[in-house]
Amino acid sequence: MKFGTKALHAGIEPDPSTGAIMTPIFQTSTYVQAKPGEHKGFEYSRTQNPTREVLQNNLAALENAKHGLCFSSGMGAIDAIIKTLKPGDEVVSTNDLYGGSYRIFTKIFENFGIKFHFIEMGNSSKIEEYVNEKTKLIWVETPTNPMMNIIDIKGAAEIAKNNNCLLGVDNTFASPYLQNPMDLGADMVVHSITKYIGGHSDVVMGCIVCNDDELAEQLAFIQNSCGAVSGPQDCFLVLRGIKTLHLRMQRHCENGRAIANFVRDHPKIVKTYWPGFEDHPNHDIAKNQMKDFGGMISFTLKDDSLEAAFKVVSKTKLFTLAESLGGVESLVGHPASMTHASIPLEERLKTGVTDSLIRLSVGVEDIEDLIEDLDQALNQ
Repeated sequence: MKFGTKALHAGIEPDPSTGAIMTPIFQTSTYVQAKPGEHKGFEYSRTQNPTREVLQNNLAALENAKHGLCFSSGMGAIDAIIKTLKPGDEVVSTNDLYGGSYRIFTKIFENFGIKFHFIEMGNSSKIEEYVNEKTKLIWVETPTNPMMNIIDIKGAAEIAKNNNCLLGVDNTFASPYLQNPMDLGADMVVHSITKYIGGHSDVVMGCIVCNDDELAEQLAFIQNSCGAVSGPQDCFLVLRGIKTLHLRMQRHCENGRAIANFVRDHPKIVKTYWPGFEDHPNHDIAKNQMKDFGGMISFTLKDDSLEAAFKVVSKTKLFTLAESLGGVESLVGHPASMTHASIPLEERLKTGVTDSLIRLSVGVEDIEDLIEDLDQALNQ
């Protein structure tokens, strides 16, 4: 089954009681039992909900995985993964990653005796330098947020397998349409569903998919015990959003390519970060493990000052200044003061997150209007 067909049909059946083609919103907290322990597969909606179950099955199919679990946010999904670890365990993570991931690793889980190594993963062989008998997880984002670095998932998976640890991949920037880390050897894939999968800036949700039955059972236990679950209304909205995921991603990629070439040639911009450029580091890896290069772009201004960046992001009209990404509408953000403000200055600068770095989430509007908007903001 091809991706577009899976997006519409995988794991989804008409409601057996009414024939409704859309999965109903089962807005209920509990379920009637004929007698104690005798029920229809649902007991309590923190544990299971029919709307959520359909979405979880659909998400697993999109990532070519066996199991799917939905959480109240992407951070809730990452939280569940790190809770599978114990004091003394170690994690090797990319050093260029979402600020919220860095925050939960360093401010929450380091307090419980878990050690994190943040390293540059452009050359996957460098990962081996930090892997030891205590390493239980290798954590990868690719493309990375916000520098758009590309990490070789297959290479990282081989290192994880050879060292008896797990590989987790945050696939948010690519979406299941552009990249399927499970096919490249990942043990777990995480998405902030809030972004491309939901696609309409109206839901906050996260998910994990995996193949291993024991790992899925462990994550489901954490999901139920800790309670960071997604509600049925949100699950319904995501199921609706997924039906156009392939169509939206095609337009995101088309517009992203045009915007990347425009900003790269603009006289006010000194550097553009987009994996579709042939001279982008690891472009060949991106070409092999992705179907296209997406709609996320970062760039730095020639005027390398906070004031210049603030002026640009405040002058756009169609590119709305806001956190998040992946919606149908275009967004502009300033990572140093917004999404990555929780990362210390010295750590941000090591990865290139300077005061003049601006990040774009290119939407599905008419490309001529988007280019005109960026041009007028940059020229001011």
